[in-house]
Formats: sequence, C-alpha cells, structure tokens
Amino acid sequence: MTHKTIATLITASLLGGCATMERPANAIGSQYAPQQVEAAAGGYRSCQAAMTPIADLPARQVASHVFAGTPDLLASGDRVRLKVAGDEDSISRTYVLAANGTITLDGRLTIGLAGKSIVEAERVIAKELADAGLIRGLRNSVRLQLLELGGVSIAVSGAVFEPGMIRVGERNPETRGVNLSNGDSGDRNASRSLTTTLRAAGGVRPDADLSAVYLVRGARWTRIDLNGAIYGSAIDDIALTANDRIIVGSRACFQDDLVKPSQITAPGIRVYMSNLSRPASNNASSAINRDATNLPYGTRLSQAMVAANCVGGSAMNAARKVVLMSRNPISGQSVVIQRSVEKLVRQNDRDGRDPYLMPGDSLACYDSFAMNMRDVISLVGETASPYFLLKNLD
Repeated sequence: MTHKTIATLITASLLGGCATMERPANAIGSQYAPQQVEAAAGGYRSCQAAMTPIADLPARQVASHVFAGTPDLLASGDRVRLKVAGDEDSISRTYVLAANGTITLDGRLTIGLAGKSIVEAERVIAKELADAGLIRGLRNSVRLQLLELGGVSIAVSGAVFEPGMIRVGERNPETRGVNLSNGDSGDRNASRSLTTTLRAAGGVRPDADLSAVYLVRGARWTRIDLNGAIYGSAIDDIALTANDRIIVGSRACFQDDLVKPSQITAPGIRVYMSNLSRPASNNASSAINRDATNLPYGTRLSQAMVAANCVGGSAMNAARKVVLMSRNPISGQSVVIQRSVEKLVRQNDRDGRDPYLMPGDSLACYDSFAMNMRDVISLVGETASPYFLLKNLD
C-alpha cells in the first residue's frame, strides 16, 4: 500500500466526523414562540381568549374596584398598638398577630383579627372586652393603631414562570427598626400588592391573558385587566392579604409585546452559555461570566450570541452555528433550535428567526466547517507523520 493511499484513507475516515452537524429534531407543535419555528414548517397557532377557570372560583363575583377600595387587611405577623381608656400597661400595649391571626389580651382573652381592616378589628376588640367585663361599653374607649404590615403568603397559578406559594412583603431588620421607632399610626407595604406578587412568581409568561387575571379572596373573586402594566395605562394594583389566590389565564400563544421588563414581568433572566469555538479553549477565555449570563428580559438570541463572544473574529470561523435549548412552559416539552450565526446577522428576515430568550434557556456555539476541516488536516498530519518517519527509517 502506497503512502498516498494510506493518507487518503486516513483523511476520508476523519472527514466522516467533520460532516455538517445534524439539525436538532423537535416534537410536532413543541415550539413555544413563532421565532422558533422554521419558515418551511408552516404557520404558528393563533391566539385565543383564556377560559374562565370556573372550577377554581367561588360562587360570588365582585367588581375589581371592590377589592381595590378595601383597606389593608390584617394578617399573621402584622403589628398593632392597642390603647384602652383608663388602662396604662395591662392590656394597652403593642401586639403582633400570631400565626393563626389572633392576639391574646391579658393572657386569657384570644381574639381573631386576621382578614379584618383596622376599623373592623377595633370594633371586635371593643366588643370582646365589653363582653368579658374588662371595660365598660363606652364609645371611643378602645383605640387600635396599625404599626406595621408584615409579609404574607399568596398562592399563584396559571401563566407565570414560577407558580406556587409566594411570600411577599417581608421587611428587613433595618426597615422594621425604623417603623417601630416611628410614632405615627399606619403603614404601607408596597410589596403586598398584586403586581409585586406576580413579579415574585417569576413574572407573567408571554402567553398570559392580561385581561383575565383572577383574584380569589375567601368566598369572593374578581377579574382584573392588567394590560395597562404593559401598555402604560392605569390598573387596579390591589393590596393583598394572607390566603389570597391569583390565577393568570393563558391565551395559548406567544405574544411579543409581553416580553419586556414591566411591573408584572421579570426585570431580568439567567441564561446558560457555552462557547468553546476557536480560539477559546474554555468559557472563561470567552469572557462568559455571571454578568454575561444575566440578561434583561426581552433579550433575543442574536444579542446573547454577542454576549457569548460567538459573533465576529476570523472569517474562516465566521460560519459558526449556535444552538438554543429551551422549554415550552405550556406543554413542558423541550425545544432545541439551530441557527447559522452569519445568516442571523446578515439576512433581512432575522427578526422572524431570532427567538426571545426565556428564563433558564441555554445556548452553545459550534465551530464552522472550515475550522473543523483545519482540525482534520492537522490531525492527519499528526497521525501520518510517525508512520512516514518509521517508513523512511526502513
């Protein structure tokens, strides 16, 4: 066998591993966003109005302004100050609502205050004290002041990125110290609101129906339109209390307008990146660090490619491929798409093929065919050289 034949066989075998990377396959209909669908694959499903979740709602519906106009309702962890006429330090003191929403007066009288406004709670305390014979039933003999609203737990479900029990409104020690030293009555905890809770649940997803956000409180519920949070008009940002439930309807389609930072969407997302394309030998040399992978919500794949140093450089390696790994939050199916870096940069239809990044997405850059060919040629030389060297020694 001649030297030329041996070199040809080695080169042919190595070129088999240098073929163009196979395009990722996805289940039919698994794509979440229209930009994830190839043009040849056909159209994208149309939007539809969210169905009212009748099974999850109590019988009584009220207008949203009813909840919006309700004063702050007390919950476990809230701090109040009770003053009783003629009493200095027996029952006139500061109380914190217990885990079951009660306070205990004089070590023996337990009164439930959770779910009541400060005015309603004052009336309940006055009645209980009068019934127990601890005070006379005189008007204005009992005064209850709100000192601090603590954190509450809210159940969030539907078209949000992180559904579940969400804790909002917790105060740090510094803020609590200021509140306790302040002699004024009343408190405003802006974190105990509808919009803050939605952001704490990861923000609404792009398929959310913002005209169909449901708030359930006890035996009543209301439907709220939050489109104004995206388009810049007034909304009912209702103050929440413990055991409230939020259900966000879904239109079962991707809406580009919802992919931006707002009151009800995530301010930023974490994306995982890998760029081992030439000349980088590891992610550190590609300048991929925590700052590069924390991106504003609304970032597209092309922008993340720049953050991963996957664009530019040698013309020989310009024809890189980028792979985006995502997941459809509606169906739970994984979605993997491949794009040519140069085509995404240069072609005028890029917007229709440039997906928005979602929380937890991953992307990886691959070397061009030319760079792979260079590696093959280099490997052929490294493999054949010992053989030719030994052959010449014979």
